[in-house]
Amino acid sequence: PSGCGKTTLLKVIAGLIKPDEGEILYDSKPISVTPMAERGIGMVFQNYALYPHLEARDNIGFYDLIRKQPEKIPERIRNIVTIMGVEIEHLLSRKPPTLSGGEQQRIAIARCLARDPQLFLFDEPLSNLDAKLRVETRVQLKRLLRHYSITSVYVTHDQTEAIALADRIAIMSAGKIVQTGTYQALYNTPTNAFVAQFFGSPAMNLFPGRAYGGTWHGKAFNVEPIRSDLKPGKAVLLGIRPEHMSLASPDTGIPAVVELVEPVLTQHRQLIYLKIAGQRCVASLPVEADITPHSRIHVQIDRQNIHLFDQQTGARIG
Repeated sequence: PSGCGKTTLLKVIAGLIKPDEGEILYDSKPISVTPMAERGIGMVFQNYALYPHLEARDNIGFYDLIRKQPEKIPERIRNIVTIMGVEIEHLLSRKPPTLSGGEQQRIAIARCLARDPQLFLFDEPLSNLDAKLRVETRVQLKRLLRHYSITSVYVTHDQTEAIALADRIAIMSAGKIVQTGTYQALYNTPTNAFVAQFFGSPAMNLFPGRAYGGTWHGKAFNVEPIRSDLKPGKAVLLGIRPEHMSLASPDTGIPAVVELVEPVLTQHRQLIYLKIAGQRCVASLPVEADITPHSRIHVQIDRQNIHLFDQQTGARIG
């Protein structure tokens, strides 16, 4: 989420900020022992940080310009154009103020590549682009990362970006990494209630209740069996993903009031925003189901896919 320390951590890795404690290890040795100029780090900033008075060609070759080796720039440009294609070749003679956000972003990535980096750092590089361009650029970026096959750290609060680009995802909260893993692991086995609600769109539904003898008792419904070794009366959050809720008959279902219906046609689903005993939640149901706002329906949960969390600490139970 915003303000959790993502960019700060990236700047610490880059050497732009000294850590208050601990150290950054690079190839198993402290990165601080390697001079800044020899670290081989390429970074793409959120605002691209291009020099407005230089042509795109010189922005890309700036690393060689300041080392007084401009003769290397043409060859670097040729290599980068080969990798990135025609997307940047026609931009080389233009200055950043004349480029669109997407074009500036390509030049910023090209400048990052021109350093022959051993480590890529990306600070929300697609956040300033429109939705269509963000998707196109994400595909190009994935192609580049696969071509170079080197370690990359990518900061984003866009889950779609993280899932599309990453081999491993780390979720941060209040300056700490709370869980790492593949997107499947984060989605299916969240380590605490924060991850459960943060990762996944829409978020996991969490219902407060208490455990008694292998049964979870909530305000509007009960669930059994659950693990029977919990302290009687223990406050437990029961979590269920929207796709694990379905329509049910009035005899067996949980009564709910429909607040809003949001079609997701690409998935042939619709998100139904509900109130169950005064608590808001979301169900993902087939688009064919005829459901209207302000109507009353009955739903059921898939008991094979419930998650339990300690209501006080948020930690996963079991």
